[in-house]
Amino acid sequence: MEGQVVGRVFRLFQRRLLQLRAGPPQDNSGEALKEPERAQEHSLPNFAGGQHFFEYLLVVSLKKKRSEDDYEPIITYQFPKILDEVEKRHQISMAVIYPFMQGLREAAFPAPGKTVTLKSFIPDSGTEFISLTRPLDSHLEHVDFSSLLHCLSFEQILQIFASAVLERKIIFLAEGLSTLSQCIHAAAALLYPFSWAHTYIPVVPESLLATVCCPTPFMVGVQMRFQQEVMDSPMEEVLLVNLCEGTFLMSVGDEKDILPPKLQDDILDSLGQGINELKTAEQINEHVSGPFVQFFVKIVGHYASYIKREANGQGHFQERSFCKALTSKTNRRFVKKFVKTQLFSLFIQEAEKSKNPPAGYFQQKILEYEEQKKQKKPREKTVK
Repeated sequence: MEGQVVGRVFRLFQRRLLQLRAGPPQDNSGEALKEPERAQEHSLPNFAGGQHFFEYLLVVSLKKKRSEDDYEPIITYQFPKILDEVEKRHQISMAVIYPFMQGLREAAFPAPGKTVTLKSFIPDSGTEFISLTRPLDSHLEHVDFSSLLHCLSFEQILQIFASAVLERKIIFLAEGLSTLSQCIHAAAALLYPFSWAHTYIPVVPESLLATVCCPTPFMVGVQMRFQQEVMDSPMEEVLLVNLCEGTFLMSVGDEKDILPPKLQDDILDSLGQGINELKTAEQINEHVSGPFVQFFVKIVGHYASYIKREANGQGHFQERSFCKALTSKTNRRFVKKFVKTQLFSLFIQEAEKSKNPPAGYFQQKILEYEEQKKQKKPREKTVK
């Protein structure tokens, strides 16, 4: 039932979007509204940057109605926040929407981390300027870390990250469906540039509660009303997180010892610096994500140097040499476990196929880190 509701919302949004893309209805026939698919087919090439503004992920959650046991779908995340602006104009007149859409069509799509400003006129409100900032990298474009920070401490988030890195079983408990979905999205996003490759269910329906007995890794969200059923299930090596109270109801017990101590301290120090000064969701996302990206840069950022290539370009990862390259014993001990995970295997398989490291945020951070090390070496020699 919940999936059907979300599906209907998506289809309604899709129809509205196709109508808007098709342009104003014709006075004599109205064909632009009656046949949105045909209008989309012919008009898409003219959209330039505007087309891309509508090709970003919407996160739809189910919110419980106050007076009923039923749920209603709500959009909890969208980039950019175009639908709000479209709907505001729709309340006035359909005719007001089209100048706004034309502005989108003519606007250049912003580069990662950059902002585009749109000029728009609304009757009785005058001219207004709408600024839309694109996240620095796509791994943050569907994530909101605010809920995770509201429910858990930095230390707890770090322990969840450590469990996820070793591909353990993680269950999130919460009453609100939006809290579950947002927190589990955020937890998975901490693994960037790696991707969770196992069972992943933001909200487990009652019919699938047996999932928590699965012997393979999973990351799932369960409503609080099913807590006792989860607790009574036979589970091993599970981290059970109560988001309502900010506690761990079950754990393996070694979560604080999984990551190298020095790198754990680095993450916690970075997370704590200036957190209270952040105002926007984008600033919070970048602040939280950054230390975890830097962790992977320090641990596996040298991977490309240990892919040996044949004449045809096919690469072969030199695992033993890769691990030995780490001078820190604690870092090396952790990496020897991490390279055996599905997370790393899938990442390195893609790297073996590609002749050059993929351009992106992670590669950018690797290059910055290597440059910092080069600059640090001459200073150290001077001090000695």
